[in-house]
Amino acid sequence: MAFQIPTVKYSGKINEVPIGAQKRMLGGQTAYSFHTFEGTFPNKPVTALDVWDYDPSAEWASALAEAYQGVMNDVGAWAKKAVEYGADIVVLHLKSSDPNDRNTGPAEAVSAVQKVLDAVDVPVIVFGVDNKDKDVETLAAVAEKFANRNLILGPVTEKNYKQIGAQALAYGHTVIARTPIDVNLAKQLNILLAGLGLTQDKIIVDPTTGGLGYGMEYGYSVMERIQMAALVQQDDNLQQPLISFFGEDVWKTKEANLPTEANPTLGNATCRGVLMEVTEAVAVLGAGVSILSMRHPASVQIVRQYIDLAYDGGATRDADVPEVPITQL
Repeated sequence: MAFQIPTVKYSGKINEVPIGAQKRMLGGQTAYSFHTFEGTFPNKPVTALDVWDYDPSAEWASALAEAYQGVMNDVGAWAKKAVEYGADIVVLHLKSSDPNDRNTGPAEAVSAVQKVLDAVDVPVIVFGVDNKDKDVETLAAVAEKFANRNLILGPVTEKNYKQIGAQALAYGHTVIARTPIDVNLAKQLNILLAGLGLTQDKIIVDPTTGGLGYGMEYGYSVMERIQMAALVQQDDNLQQPLISFFGEDVWKTKEANLPTEANPTLGNATCRGVLMEVTEAVAVLGAGVSILSMRHPASVQIVRQYIDLAYDGGATRDADVPEVPITQL
């Protein structure tokens, strides 16, 4: 008797969302991640690299600063480098607009976005600092200035969805709906955005993901439950592509920032940070994420290869990451 793989009966589908002026498609899958024997996957997950609107080399891990040496003081050059490294999407963080730090205004935000759009021909995410008043001010100016360029604006939260959602609707942009690791809150925000008039092809869900450890496990379980509700329970308020900004949390950890010489038993610092980032990328891919926001270019190379092998098969390739030296304990 021939073996038959047990299958799940799906009644839902993840909505397709076109991103950027290029209208690159996200979502569209009809089964759980990598279950190619059960459904269709018209659009594979995509990778993104972070770009800041000022030079953070003094704040970032040395492994990151080295990867972008010479371009971090020019947001356009940095974005171009990210695409050269293989990023499908550039995530422009308007970090300088933080009212508790540099407190730059809408004019500076618009200028940074313009430089990135002039430098690259990939979809661009424009991300604020999660401060209601400041994000409304800067993202509203960006939305109006770049009308119909289909930027991806975020974070859109319960506190600012009316203002930023309205701007996205008026000027033809997509939004990232961010909620704090809770299925019901994610669903509720999607309903609120729909009430404003945003259609399902204009919403991407960010259920929030912590770094490796308990934060990742909790975030994974929430994303997994969202996918289950969307695909098996046919909850049309949760059938949106997911995005995860785990790269930022991974590279905040002590382990990712610790130099090699500080603790040689942990191995090469660059490789350590990259593998931490890749580990979380593989986890969130399994949970159903469509956009993976990372920081190190080697992480992108490894994860892109993982995605291609999982969906298309083929041979593995070397990635540009140092080998881990063997340490005698």
